[in-house]
Amino acid sequence: MDVEVLGVLKNMNGPKGDIILVRLHGAKAEYTGVVAGMSGSPVYFDGKLAGALAFRIGEFSKEPIAGVTPIADMLEINALDKSPGGISSASVGSVSAATRTSGPGEPSTLPIQNFANYLKPIEAPLVFNGFSEEAVKLFAPQFAANGIVPVMGAGSSSDEKQPEPLEPGSAVSAVLVRGDMDIAATCTVTYIDPQRLLACGHPLLQFGSVDLPMTKAYVLATLPSPLNAFKIVNTTEPAGAFVQDRHTGIMGILNKEPEMIPVTLNIHNGAATKEIHYEVLNNPRLSPVAMMATVFNALHGINDYGEETTYRLQGLISVKGYPQVKLQNMFAPTDTGQPAAFLAALSLGDRFGRIYDNPFDVPAVTSVKLDFDLVKERRQARLESARTDLTEARPGDEITVETVLAPYRGERVVRQILIKIPTSASKGPLRILVSDGDTLDRMRRGMPMMARKLDLASTIALLNKEHSNNRVYVSLLEADPEAMVGDKVMPTLPLSVMNIMDGMRGTQEMVVLGESSVNEVATPPLDFVVAGAQVLTITIK
Repeated sequence: MDVEVLGVLKNMNGPKGDIILVRLHGAKAEYTGVVAGMSGSPVYFDGKLAGALAFRIGEFSKEPIAGVTPIADMLEINALDKSPGGISSASVGSVSAATRTSGPGEPSTLPIQNFANYLKPIEAPLVFNGFSEEAVKLFAPQFAANGIVPVMGAGSSSDEKQPEPLEPGSAVSAVLVRGDMDIAATCTVTYIDPQRLLACGHPLLQFGSVDLPMTKAYVLATLPSPLNAFKIVNTTEPAGAFVQDRHTGIMGILNKEPEMIPVTLNIHNGAATKEIHYEVLNNPRLSPVAMMATVFNALHGINDYGEETTYRLQGLISVKGYPQVKLQNMFAPTDTGQPAAFLAALSLGDRFGRIYDNPFDVPAVTSVKLDFDLVKERRQARLESARTDLTEARPGDEITVETVLAPYRGERVVRQILIKIPTSASKGPLRILVSDGDTLDRMRRGMPMMARKLDLASTIALLNKEHSNNRVYVSLLEADPEAMVGDKVMPTLPLSVMNIMDGMRGTQEMVVLGESSVNEVATPPLDFVVAGAQVLTITIK
């Protein structure tokens, strides 16, 4: 393929970031146009490496006109990697606000320009292998929010040997998930030396320092399309790890072993067990999304799955140097039509997001183990009513709270719960909260973002204190204020103490609640997800 230089677009790729504008020549280039996956293709002027094919012009272009990132700009990445004070892959969340894209589920903060489709990076398609169409549709927007385009059916993955050495023009893949499910983005090698290579000519995600598996790849076919031609690619044997994801390209270290998070996911259906093994990247922004996509895909993509399916989860997230995060919950379809598999995925994503999203510690997640028991019916119950056996009591008395649960398409279930009034209870009204676990957790956190402000140790401690959703909880609430400092609860604080602690706001992660929980009990685990809350009031004499 020959190129014709049309000119230089000054500062088109940022301050002092020029783009060389070229027209591609040759029968194939003129037929397919600029193809997704070809970014990084080396461009030579008079036998000398000039840069990497990296940008395309608009949609439905009639001519194969593209932009080239100069090789001098790409070589700056090598200097960045050699500089002192390099950061680990898990700390890449500190990308500057001016350059970061929106995170999973977040609205973009970048202004939309009228010229957005004029010059943009050639896509490096994010190929999903072993995923259902439903899974890709559900989570594609969250990957797309990070600047990568998910596609299905555009390749596969294996560990087969590929004897051809990597060289400029070779296809190379960055792997986000590998194992029984695979997610990988492919572009082209621009430059290589005995230790490292440069590829793409533009960022994959612009996360800065990363740690992603790098594999060889070969192109099976090129699919021409007026909208978006792309290469169909197989990823093959490991070649090292990508360690830099920068504005002008990505850099990989040959033969380096990346740090991934091994996941074991078991689905039990009676005596039968389906065991799934895979690894996900260790990255604050994408690991939660990758976990959600893989968990949903595993649960949804089996013959035993149905829209009324319920799952019981027992699991562990291991974090180096900290206690394990324990997972215990049930997931049943909701009245709004959300399937249990999706709810389970969201729960895992929430746990991962809260582990990573703290400003104090860098988490090193070393493994994830998930065991799901499958139940082929909808096991959900609504808290229909609650009442007490008396309206007045004294400190030290034991009272009975009777609850009525209405299971989905089942007969009502009555549970009686005994709870003791503390001897220190104040005279006057005492509120009794009868609720599911989620309601209780939201009340105790004080605000939805509370956990994100804690250090890692407190975050894990708080996660392990959260209530399971297959029990009914009874909490006694007094009117005295309660403070939460980190994951520690300080109930029934006198006003004088609260006035002193008020000075801690802004210096420590403190939430003040208007009521104190002075006692709490729960039913044994029930065989359905409980939803609902009721508030009762009695008088303490």
